[in-house]
Amino acid sequence: MRSVSLIISALTLSIAAALPAAAQDRSFNFALRGGLAVGPEYLGSDTSEAGADVGFTFGSLTFGGRSIGNGVRAVPDNGVSLRGALRVIGERTAADSPELAGLTDIDTAVELGLGLTFQQTHWMAFGEVRKGVTGHSAVTGTLGAAYIYRPNENWLITAGPRVSFGDDEFADTYFGVPAGGGSAFAPYTATGGALGAGFEVTGSYFLNDTWALEGAVSYEKLLNDAADSPITMNGSDDQWRMRLGVSRVFTLRF
Repeated sequence: MRSVSLIISALTLSIAAALPAAAQDRSFNFALRGGLAVGPEYLGSDTSEAGADVGFTFGSLTFGGRSIGNGVRAVPDNGVSLRGALRVIGERTAADSPELAGLTDIDTAVELGLGLTFQQTHWMAFGEVRKGVTGHSAVTGTLGAAYIYRPNENWLITAGPRVSFGDDEFADTYFGVPAGGGSAFAPYTATGGALGAGFEVTGSYFLNDTWALEGAVSYEKLLNDAADSPITMNGSDDQWRMRLGVSRVFTLRF
């Protein structure tokens, strides 16, 4: 998880560098989240650890007289809209988890991508596809839905199911065991598909037009080759995660 702080710093410096630019007809609205998270030490682990949390929310993009989205804090229009996708998976090392001795260490993974959301007043459904840019180069994705509750203008609460996917490269990177690697696990080749299913509850409290407090609790049951992996069978296919942090809205004009 140490590399997550470097990611946050890089994003912050990029934003700071871009802020002096200004134009009236081109803008990019988004939010960055930072905070603390508690989750499995690695995918399939039965041990939890605390670390940094980072997140990204797409708001809107205006360019060449065309606009996509209506801003981070605005209530989305009913119908189909574009969303950004970011996921960070902490590093996996035998130094931190001695039971993984003999397996290849995996650096912190950052996955970037896009998704579509179908929004109605009190519910939404979404799908997103991500590509690993560090840690792995595999393709992953998530399908989900959520009930939306807004008790007042400051609160936004969502709750609903999630299903996570990964290709063969992703499954074998995190759940495979190579032959002759010297680990305590039997050789195992993991293939992709639906690798987990569960639910997530999120809550946001808007302090003002720029800042918000955000938290979430999620549970995932590993499935198929992820659940059958010797790594998971030595750990747990029940994966709980919690996070709490702050988010800030940015609007860059260029």
